[in-house]
Amino acid sequence: MASSARFISTASKRSGLLISRWSSAARGANSFNTPIFGGIAQRWLSSYPAHEVVGMPSLSPTMEAGTIAQWNMEEGEAFAAGDVLCEIETDKATVSFEAQDDGVIAKILEEAGSKEIDCGVPILITVEEEDDVAAFKDYVVEASSIPSESQAEPATPAAAPTPEPAPVAPPTPAPVAAAPAPVAATGGHVVASPLAWTIAKEKGLDLSSIAIAGTGPDGRIIADDVREYVPMAVSAEPAQAAAAAAPAATTAAAPIVGDNYTDYPLNEASIATANLLAHSKQTIPHYYLTVDVTLDALINLRATLNSTLDEDSQLSLNDLLIKASASAMKACPSANASWMGDSVRMYDNIDINVVMGNGDNLYAPLVKDVGSRGVKSISDELSSNLESIEEGTIAGENFSAVGTVTVMNLGMYGVKSCAPIIRAPQAVALALGAAENRVVPKEDGEGDDIYETKVLLTATLSCDHRVVDGAVGAQFLSAFKAAVEKPETLLL
Repeated sequence: MASSARFISTASKRSGLLISRWSSAARGANSFNTPIFGGIAQRWLSSYPAHEVVGMPSLSPTMEAGTIAQWNMEEGEAFAAGDVLCEIETDKATVSFEAQDDGVIAKILEEAGSKEIDCGVPILITVEEEDDVAAFKDYVVEASSIPSESQAEPATPAAAPTPEPAPVAPPTPAPVAAAPAPVAATGGHVVASPLAWTIAKEKGLDLSSIAIAGTGPDGRIIADDVREYVPMAVSAEPAQAAAAAAPAATTAAAPIVGDNYTDYPLNEASIATANLLAHSKQTIPHYYLTVDVTLDALINLRATLNSTLDEDSQLSLNDLLIKASASAMKACPSANASWMGDSVRMYDNIDINVVMGNGDNLYAPLVKDVGSRGVKSISDELSSNLESIEEGTIAGENFSAVGTVTVMNLGMYGVKSCAPIIRAPQAVALALGAAENRVVPKEDGEGDDIYETKVLLTATLSCDHRVVDGAVGAQFLSAFKAAVEKPETLLL
């Protein structure tokens, strides 16, 4: 029975289109399985006239899924080779999907606007004769024809990061309750769907180093698991914070001395930070904007405020600059956001990770809701965080949570400017250089009196171009410059 059936599988080199053709020459309850973009299609041969099942094509080397932006033809409409059937949004661009042969559209399986359709999932049925269209009026895609996540990818994803050599284990601390570990396949690789890997890369997440409980078959990590994890990184759930603050996260093993080198094993926190920054740099399209800011007015305001405070409660210039950063974010809310893959999430609160350190150790503790707090409150928290770093008593949620923006001031090291890496899932990072005296033209100078000395610093903003375009980035820096040069607005 099976031998009398006619089955032809064709692949188009031009678009990567793979079409499965079916014939009803065979009669009876026979079914066949054939790959469609790594998935499986199954049809009862006696049910329908000869037809072609068209799967979502792979239109770029990195494409895992696509979105149908619009259909250019309707059911029952004939097409010729070269006609554009639909427009598909890939991970790179919107691409026209052209027909490779003549035919008739019998059934559209995925409507315009359908998002994140995995490559290989049936989107269209075509036939050769217009009279055959009616047979597909009530056609429904069978579950077995849609490639499952386990069928659509190999057990070991090509995109999986290579595990780093394990450092010498530190003394085992008391056990700490942690989130479920990622499910691993043979060989130590995390089992996750292609779309889950793609979304994780976009968020700067390393699935091999973070704990995500998979809800797919056999604990497999699927796209929704990664999406649900991202807000946790922003809000820093207490359980995660507690685990990050455990001794294992802050204690590294003893150095290993070789013949002419010394290896210094990293603690878990350092490894996690390194992985996050590496993925952020690789996956976030960075661009940079720079502006010079005059500090004289801010210095004068600081002196005035400090004259009313105790000696132990003095404000630093950095305290006021952090407040100015929040003021700029409030004036430019589009920068207070995260890339979510298919949307941009904008946050109500302005939570700032402020980079600070002691010696060679830098940390970025979180200061929450900076936009609605006074400078004294911000100063007290920053002083407390620095004290914890100096005393080696780092603990609590604020040392592990990720906010909505990171601000670093490297002025104490004499650095004039730098271009920081954005910490996913944030969209911007602001770096402040050293304050220095510079000779600048007077605004109202005349004759020989045309120059004056001002205190300036260089501010550099790193932006995620998916979220913050050039105009928004420029607006942010303009608002920051205005807040610093007219600091009385910070008191409003």
